Amino acid sequence: MRILIVEDDAALARGVVASLRLSGFAVDHEASGADVLPLLRQEAYALVVLDLGLPDRSGFEVLREIRRAGLTVPVMILTARAAVADRVTGLDLGADDYLAKPFDPAELEARVRALVRRGHGRPDPIVSCADLVLDRSGQVATLAGRHLPLRKRELAILESLITRAGRVVSKERLVAEVFGFDEEISPNAIEVYVARLRRHFGAAGPRIVTLRGLGYLMEPGPAEDRGGEGR
Repeated sequence: MRILIVEDDAALARGVVASLRLSGFAVDHEASGADVLPLLRQEAYALVVLDLGLPDRSGFEVLREIRRAGLTVPVMILTARAAVADRVTGLDLGADDYLAKPFDPAELEARVRALVRRGHGRPDPIVSCADLVLDRSGQVATLAGRHLPLRKRELAILESLITRAGRVVSKERLVAEVFGFDEEISPNAIEVYVARLRRHFGAAGPRIVTLRGLGYLMEPGPAEDRGGEGR
């Protein structure tokens, strides 16, 4: 899923972005607060990680703008301010979580995953489609008990499809949830990753049906039920 990091410390931002991308998230970075609201109105982010000490305005002010605009995107405050009063202010303004610097990257990633799941109405880390099971916390996929050796991008595509099983997911939505704005994307990148997933599933796995001009649809029945149609 796509995450927005709002942090003016360049070194810290690079580390957070790199860590979350390795975990399979699409990540964008902004160093100031002025462009946060326009970005949120432009793109459906799954989470905002927001620093309080921004150069142009307080992170509290940015958070207030987000909530006054009626946006319900989950917000995690990431800051060196550890005072109880600051935590209370952030939570009262509508923050969903608060993590003080310095922090352990593993804890940040775990909190990010939990907030993204809750934000999508699926707090359980385990999601499934027939015999295909994805553990979003451990980033592990199994099919009928067999481990699938999926790479991070493949897991990200799988998560987007399996959490919407039975519904069409557009190619544009998949691109938005898997790649950051500053990442180079080949024209057929999504097709390549979907093809890899189909090979991993084999004949007995769920179908990923291609709907020309619309996107992709994951269905629970194995491909052999329809002779591999849509694969």
